[in-house]
Amino acid sequence: MRIVLAPDSFKGSLTASQAADSMAMGIKTVLPQGQTIKLPLSDGGEGLVDSLVKATDGKMQTEQVTGPLGEPVEACWGVLGDGKTGVIEMAAASGLTLIPPEKRNPMLTTTYGTGELIRSALHHGCSKLIIGIGGSATNDGGMGMAQALGVMFLDEKGENLGPGGGQLIHLSRIDSSGLDPMLQKVSILAACDVNNPLTGTQGASAVYGPQKGADGEMVHKLDTALKHFAGIIKRDLGIEVEHVPGAGAAGGLGAGIMAFLRGQLTPGIDLVMDMIGLEKQLANCDLVFTGEGRLDAQSAFGKVPIGVARRARKYGIPVIALAGSIAADAENLHQQGITAYFCIIDAPISLTEAMQRTAENIQRTIMQVMRLICS
Repeated sequence: MRIVLAPDSFKGSLTASQAADSMAMGIKTVLPQGQTIKLPLSDGGEGLVDSLVKATDGKMQTEQVTGPLGEPVEACWGVLGDGKTGVIEMAAASGLTLIPPEKRNPMLTTTYGTGELIRSALHHGCSKLIIGIGGSATNDGGMGMAQALGVMFLDEKGENLGPGGGQLIHLSRIDSSGLDPMLQKVSILAACDVNNPLTGTQGASAVYGPQKGADGEMVHKLDTALKHFAGIIKRDLGIEVEHVPGAGAAGGLGAGIMAFLRGQLTPGIDLVMDMIGLEKQLANCDLVFTGEGRLDAQSAFGKVPIGVARRARKYGIPVIALAGSIAADAENLHQQGITAYFCIIDAPISLTEAMQRTAENIQRTIMQVMRLICS
């Protein structure tokens, strides 16, 4: 039996590569002669750099940059095997996991460190950039990123705005004359894991603000600020960003990449699957395992398990998904190509303990599934 293992990361617990390793161990315990093909994936968030660097035999780079609250952080990015393509995860510099829950505040957090990673890739000679824009702690519309690359955001007094999405309401004028000229020679793809617009009830602030620490009042202020921001971008740069699908990704970083970097937004999972050659492996396999931390109805909108299932369905291959938690509305995912899904938690357990035991829980669950398949 030839089995493809194509999970996303289990956020906060395992990388996609580690999840694939745990899956392989469980399968080998039950089916020692089985062939496993590990293809760890990402939808544009955590794991994007690791997936693409490994798939192309590239190299990892490390840079000290500005974290989401202004503190220094060590962030990794990669150069792919062609030596010309840089791949960056905004979460490595501006991600939610970099801030303890009690300090999360999207009114204050900045994407400045993401801009510093882009600048580093430019000065390494990259002529193409792939930027994963999932897992953010920010809601600043990419202002911080653009500031790191030379753009000035000025208030009515002509003074530079400070960091954070809350500052955007004070924006009077954008001066992009200082934008790093190296960007003119670079093509940029932003790998999105969502298709939300910038503002409104489905926008960046309303949908993702609360998980970044925003209460109801802050969500309203942030949404108003992003709407104002979009208006200034349209007036000063001649670019419409407010209603573009994906513009609201990463707290509006999608909009910022479009406006300031002239980048193109693309579904992250499709980009990654194409680059690692997933379909070539699917064409000759018998079974697929995928998975991520949580399965719910939102998984259908650009997440790894559904991206894998849709590709596998073309070949009539069964797809089994594992997850740390499964919502009641996940039943609809069967229509997207998921043959069956299983929660890896088999007893009441604290979140902390569950996350510590993710690897063994994946291995144990997949062993039981394989015993059923092989019986």
